[in-house]
Amino acid sequence: MNRFLKWLAVLTTIGMLFVLLGGALVTKTESGMGCGRSWPLCNGELVPTDITPALVIELAHRVISGSVGFMVLILSIWTWKTIGHIRETKFLAILSFFFLVLQALIGAAAVVWGQSGFVLALHFGISLISFASVLLLTLLIFEVDKKFAAEKLVIDKRMRFHIIGLSVYSYLVVYTGALVRHTHASLVCKDWPLCTNGGSFLPANIYEWVQMGHRAAAGFIFVWIAYVTYITVKHYQHERVLYWGWIISMILVSLQVIAGALIIYTRLNLYIALGHAFFISMLFGVFSYFLLLVSRSKKNEQGAQKHSVIDLSPASVK
Repeated sequence: MNRFLKWLAVLTTIGMLFVLLGGALVTKTESGMGCGRSWPLCNGELVPTDITPALVIELAHRVISGSVGFMVLILSIWTWKTIGHIRETKFLAILSFFFLVLQALIGAAAVVWGQSGFVLALHFGISLISFASVLLLTLLIFEVDKKFAAEKLVIDKRMRFHIIGLSVYSYLVVYTGALVRHTHASLVCKDWPLCTNGGSFLPANIYEWVQMGHRAAAGFIFVWIAYVTYITVKHYQHERVLYWGWIISMILVSLQVIAGALIIYTRLNLYIALGHAFFISMLFGVFSYFLLLVSRSKKNEQGAQKHSVIDLSPASVK
């Protein structure tokens, strides 16, 4: 495989990660209006004159997003032409660029017209799909040189259920986390894991409900991943990709929970908050790769069944 294509894929994946974290940084620092109601210019100027920290953060995010957008476009076209024969390539190429453009349009609409926190929470999730698509394209590129040994993996129904279920559910957890940020509910609860600001067990207002809803969702995904990791270690040790994939998932979700708790105790430390976004992004990337394996597993299973039918035919018996 072309070495320059590999480098482009790796750099684009890293760039998409910076776009994700940059969006979280803009939200955490409340820099969304750093350039005023102007897009793509900043305060209507090509070169801003009134420089503020919010302007620098917002403008840097726009520049990085635009630059990475061109990289994603080039990567999509290049992979389409180079490894378009691989079944997943064209779909991922379209998905990565489409959702990157979509998140840019939502961001622009938020700046020009304003949006509710419930709509803005979709921004991070849409960027996450684009990141996962670019990550999978990168894995496909390296897979051509046999860097991964999962082409013939067959995943049973039990593991398939957990992979699909957790992938969908993790996206819901991502949305609730983004909703916490965009509704400014990050520090509405002063303790963790419960929220007993007024001495009541139940949340007292919409912001506490948003915060506790996210905590409940995060707690459930932690338990679910811990359970799947347990059965993987017990029954799937021979499948190294699944085995190490779930070990990594368990580590990432544990770091995610720890970072979530530390956000409360450190009163929204910026680095910990960005780490919180980083861990969930990487976890979703692992789940996306699992989904790719599930898709291939069905094809491998159908191929094995077809081969079995041929072997049992009267001609083969003779």
